[in-house]
Amino acid sequence: MCGICGAAWGDPRDALDGDRLASMMDRIVHRGPDDAGTYRDGHAALGFRRLSIIDLAGGHQPLSNEDGSVWVAFNGEIYNYQALRHRLEARGHTLRSSGDTETLVHLYEDEGTGLFGLLRGMFAMAIWDAPRRTLILGRDRLGQKPLVYRHDGRRLVFASELKALLALPEADCPRAVDPRSLDEYLTYGYVPQPRTILRGVHKLPPGHFATWHDGVLKVEPYWQPDWNLERRRPAGEDAEALRETLTDAVREQMVADVPLGAFLSGGIDSTIIAGLMQRASGRPVKTFAIGFPDAAYDETRYAELAAQRLGTEHHTFMVEPKAWETLPALARQFDEPFADSSALPTWHVARETRREVTVALTGDAGDELFGGYDRYRALALTELFHRLPATPRRWIGKTMRRVLPRSGRSKSRLRALERLFERINDPAGARYLGWMVTFDEPSRLRLYSDAQLDLLAEASAHADDGGPGDPAGILAESCARAGKRDTVTQAMVGDILTYLPGDLLFKVDMASMAHSLECRGPFLDHRVVELAAAMPLDRKLRVRPGRSKVVLKRAFADLLPAEIAGRRKMGFGVPVGRWFKHELKDELQGILLDRSSLDRGLFRPEAIRSLVAEHVEGRREHGHRLWALLMLELWFRNYGG
Repeated sequence: MCGICGAAWGDPRDALDGDRLASMMDRIVHRGPDDAGTYRDGHAALGFRRLSIIDLAGGHQPLSNEDGSVWVAFNGEIYNYQALRHRLEARGHTLRSSGDTETLVHLYEDEGTGLFGLLRGMFAMAIWDAPRRTLILGRDRLGQKPLVYRHDGRRLVFASELKALLALPEADCPRAVDPRSLDEYLTYGYVPQPRTILRGVHKLPPGHFATWHDGVLKVEPYWQPDWNLERRRPAGEDAEALRETLTDAVREQMVADVPLGAFLSGGIDSTIIAGLMQRASGRPVKTFAIGFPDAAYDETRYAELAAQRLGTEHHTFMVEPKAWETLPALARQFDEPFADSSALPTWHVARETRREVTVALTGDAGDELFGGYDRYRALALTELFHRLPATPRRWIGKTMRRVLPRSGRSKSRLRALERLFERINDPAGARYLGWMVTFDEPSRLRLYSDAQLDLLAEASAHADDGGPGDPAGILAESCARAGKRDTVTQAMVGDILTYLPGDLLFKVDMASMAHSLECRGPFLDHRVVELAAAMPLDRKLRVRPGRSKVVLKRAFADLLPAEIAGRRKMGFGVPVGRWFKHELKDELQGILLDRSSLDRGLFRPEAIRSLVAEHVEGRREHGHRLWALLMLELWFRNYGG
């Protein structure tokens, strides 16, 4: 796993000099502490930092073809590179190294940008075609590896992480915050692609490549599965196909020349991945779990149960409120404000895992593919409710909202019911969005200062990127990609296209690479994704009797202890609500109610004070909203001035 950066330009006066390229590389040294390399000519520069995983003695980058006309800087792993090597050698290509990177320049010689569709793996890469003065950027199908860029019409600069672009002078990369991006952050807890928090800086979307030539940039998709496709066949055939495909993905992703292990939460997905690894290994696989003293958030006993059943060498770590001490480092690592509080335990488990191994496999995407989230069941249940006539439906919804007491606990059945009935009369799209958002639109409007509202209105009025003007449209447009399917499947596809790359995969990449740990996700193999996406909903979710991941449990019943297969999903949350009322109350107030924070001009000070007071006094549960505001303020202190 590595970090890449660089630039392409037409006019020599816009060249990226060696010192600035070196500064960009220095900002991402954590992604690749083992090696570094550069390439520069009159119109392009490529920088590379390496974490050695395969071909330890070779693999130096940037790397070229035989005559030096095509160069690549590559971050990731190509799992089917051996088959691609054989294909290239049969066509007469000479490959000098034994790793996966060199296959890319030769595939480009043969296939052009068609090479992306041949790759099975996770990657972000830059290919410089010197004779044609063309730079190609590419990103893997699901968005496991990040890639950001800024194009001003004269020069394109790119990097694995935004902090590398921020190594450039402000004239080359202005620091102006995009008001629309801020609005999206407060909505979702992250900034969805293609925007970043900074105006003019973009994320290359998953499954896309970008071509720069003569100052013109064109972004195109190379992977567009038919999310409307539904394949009905016997349940046993679906289970067998899933078992075969996922088993093959795990075997491929276990190829490494360094120590390898797995995250094991005690949930269904990570238990299956660890079990398949153990069956393919000749020795006990090292597994890693993290927990909390708060039993409502702690899964370690289930992880230990799974480890005993599978025969892994298990390691457990605990996260306590003192983990707050790592928050400044966490906020610096995440180049954008990022409100998923599970980044904190992910950071800690990655740090501890790296002490033992260099590569860890994860269960990421199992929930999105196989209906694991409670919100999918809630959507299915409320769809049944919407079959009632409108009048009794509205009466039931209003009555339940009135009689249910307010809950001050973020993880309680009462709070879950409260959230369910808050939006039960809304249309399906608004209902689902309401369960996903951090701040809904009325809450954001009450929060913003008049000046910020003016900036947001102006930015929305002059937007020319073709995206939705309302943050709600981001999720709605993604769900609509499966518009011919049932409502729950639409929500799952929406999550695969937004929440998965924007939140979960970004979190895992940034937290793990901070400690030079490579994470791989077998569920993210595009063959697994396409297989799962085509399955009908009843293969995944059954409202009655409330079963989820039906086909997954059937396919891997031999790996799942009954206590794990039958329990409710807990989630990888953090007890921030309790921490903010007790152990971390002073820290919370000291940052959000600090004069420098209140005077930043984004929000109405009285609105911030009210949120803090309601939470610490136990009148309302605002833990995750306050976490979002806290991470935003820490981002400003690190990067935004």
